[in-house]
Amino acid sequence: MNKLSALLHKVFMTDPNDKEGMQPSEAISYSICGFGQNLISAIVSSYLTYYLTNGLLVASAVVGYIMLGTRVFDAFNDPIMGTIVDHTRTRWGKNRPYVFFAAIPIAIFTVICFLPWQAMGLPYGIEPKGYQTIAIVTAVYVLWSIAYTAVDVPYWGLATSMTSNTHQRGTMLTIARLLCTAGSGVVSIIVPQLSGAWIKNYTNEAGDILPEYAYEAARVLQKNYLWMVLVIVIIALPMFYLGFKKSKERFYDPSQTLTLKENFSLLTKNKPLLLIILAGVLGGGKTLYLYSTMYVSQYCFGSIGGVSWATLLTMAAVPGGLIASVLVPWCTKKWGKRNTYIVSHIVGGIVMILSFVVCRFAKGGDIDNYAVLAIYVIALIIAGVPQGFANIITYAQIADCVDYMEWKTGQRGEGICFAMQTFINKIGIALGAAFSCFGLAWAGIGDATQWSNMVVTDAAAKLSAQQFLIGITLILPGASMILSAIPYFFYDFNEKEQALAVAEIAERKAAKAAEEGAAPSEPQTLQPEA
Repeated sequence: MNKLSALLHKVFMTDPNDKEGMQPSEAISYSICGFGQNLISAIVSSYLTYYLTNGLLVASAVVGYIMLGTRVFDAFNDPIMGTIVDHTRTRWGKNRPYVFFAAIPIAIFTVICFLPWQAMGLPYGIEPKGYQTIAIVTAVYVLWSIAYTAVDVPYWGLATSMTSNTHQRGTMLTIARLLCTAGSGVVSIIVPQLSGAWIKNYTNEAGDILPEYAYEAARVLQKNYLWMVLVIVIIALPMFYLGFKKSKERFYDPSQTLTLKENFSLLTKNKPLLLIILAGVLGGGKTLYLYSTMYVSQYCFGSIGGVSWATLLTMAAVPGGLIASVLVPWCTKKWGKRNTYIVSHIVGGIVMILSFVVCRFAKGGDIDNYAVLAIYVIALIIAGVPQGFANIITYAQIADCVDYMEWKTGQRGEGICFAMQTFINKIGIALGAAFSCFGLAWAGIGDATQWSNMVVTDAAAKLSAQQFLIGITLILPGASMILSAIPYFFYDFNEKEQALAVAEIAERKAAKAAEEGAAPSEPQTLQPEA
């Protein structure tokens, strides 16, 4: 065994002599798959709203309702997908097939989401018959969401069927989340810079799109976004296949086939999971700032860079998130997952709210300047810390909840458990994307042409709108962070209890196998496909 192999085994806490156990190559491939998945997720989740409001010229309030309705609808599809996964029986396992085969429809619908509909004869969203465009993009977005659910639920469920060791899972999920963040980061670096370059010729000195150029800027965005999305999809697809090909499901019980009703019944008996779900719903707004960076950059910091600042604002949370991600194994080992989550979210929420007060009164209330931009960026850096902890801790805890469910009920239910994680994620995306658009409407920015007319004729209205946007992207996430910590005060399934639960489950199975005169059936290793 060479030095690199030894190092990887040490990092992932795997045994090089255990050929049936999880290997570092699997964990790495799993993480690379997450990178590709988040390339696609980021372009849709973070930038489809901007494309709709500035490319298709759909009113911001309408886009808010599309985002909220579609994502909430899709979130409730996750338990259904979890049940389907739990009923899946193939030679590849029950999670792995979806990781690859569902990726193809995701790629197709991602491209369709960004088609230049006006070039195909449909009206712009703000025109008299714009409802035709709105209906089509809504239907396509719903189909994309359903297709994405078909891969997202199995992808995260795969982690718990690869290994039952909570520390191995925690490390693997840490690496996976880091690469997921990197995938989103690549998109966040590229898209704002390209968007700013594409519309630069249609803006004034304050960075606002001039009313007479709104339609021309929209056509440029439509054409260029389509090519950009095509490139992203082509890069991402092979990564899904790698995750499918290299992973192996070891903890897989073909005898467990629960109905949707039975799955929901099991959820009611899983107190730790219910608390995590409640925390996720209460914390749904804590990443709102991530979905409004394009708007905050364009409308609040237009004279000092405009849309191009969206890269900095989106990436600002990355350093804090990376630091937290690296510290997760150490912090959770010293203080536990529960306490790490509580402290990081309460402190982060307080900092976000106080940052708004500083932004509001710095420079006499003026927003469009470097001082306020610097304060805003610092606030987002700090906000990344609790988010970084949550990204890993929540997944690791849900994996523990699978063990809890089997301990208490005899049923594992990986599909339904991890469906709750994707449910939480989608509630967050729904609230973040919707309220960033609602914030524009409440601030008086209904669409690109309306804002352009307003800023040209009423400077006071522009300042009020800027202050409102800064406020909604700091206060709401801060309050949501604090609220999400409350359920964790009642969470008591700690690391010690998880280890005891796993040991007791193994004893039960060994005893049952001895009674039946057969070897223990868990973990069951599937035969590799031909």
